[in-house]
Amino acid sequence: MYVGRDMTELSMMAKQEWTSQELAFFHHNLQQIAPYLNSEGVTIHREIIKEIMSRGGMHHEEASYEHGTRIHYD
Repeated sequence: MYVGRDMTELSMMAKQEWTSQELAFFHHNLQQIAPYLNSEGVTIHREIIKEIMSRGGMHHEEASYEHGTRIHYD
């Protein structure tokens, strides 16, 4: 279960200030409803994807005791 800031709060912040977990969570959700998004939703999703790509994608370089190689938000 996602525990974090909601879209209302995040929409007032630059995508560069979002955590990786927030980007991953909202990317996954918007991806699931992509066929139903209006132009504003598509733009927000595109900005999230652009920020994820600017950070090098959604993965950690190495796994450790604290995290695997993928970012989990729940």
